[in-house]
Amino acid sequence: MSVFFSYILLGITLAAPIGPVNAAQLDKGIKSGFWHAWVVGVGAMIADGLYMLFVYLGVVHFLEVPMVKTFLWLFGFFILVYIGAESVKGGSGALTVTTRRSSPPLIHSFSSGFFMSLCNPLSIVFWIGIYGSIVAKTSAHQSIEQLWLYSAAIFIGVSLWDVTMAGMASGFRKYLSERMLGLISTASGICLILFGIYFGWEGVKALLEFRRH
Repeated sequence: MSVFFSYILLGITLAAPIGPVNAAQLDKGIKSGFWHAWVVGVGAMIADGLYMLFVYLGVVHFLEVPMVKTFLWLFGFFILVYIGAESVKGGSGALTVTTRRSSPPLIHSFSSGFFMSLCNPLSIVFWIGIYGSIVAKTSAHQSIEQLWLYSAAIFIGVSLWDVTMAGMASGFRKYLSERMLGLISTASGICLILFGIYFGWEGVKALLEFRRH
């Protein structure tokens, strides 16, 4: 049981570092409330689950093909810059009561989280390093059931962090002034744009490297 809880803690620590998904959750929670922020995390978690499955099936090396990685970098650039620009546009100045009450469909929040995580090549490297080592260690010394149990524990940890982030983000809109919420939303959007610029730069470098070869 202690090992199980250690993998839950691993899932929390994997989800906790500030990145595009956490920035998007903060923005969605401020503008649209708990459920939108949580669904962003769910979308990202499903994308992470796909990468875990790819690692388990041994087909993740296809995602390391230079052309595929280039596509992921550049597509991630467009997604992040678009979402970030929308966030900055919506957060400029104070968030009005109308803005905060009119929420887009939940599927929009889900798809933004899903594609943000799916189009992040760093996730590929991340899950190869973390989950790949878990697969190697567990398959060598324990049963397949143990592997699925540890995988479930990681997902529980990620889910707990998603709920925490969604609660924090939606809580902000109850206690902070509308102008402050607008500033936080703008800051979240700028973070997303900066992440997008990084993705774009990496995509251009990967494209130039691919063309050289």
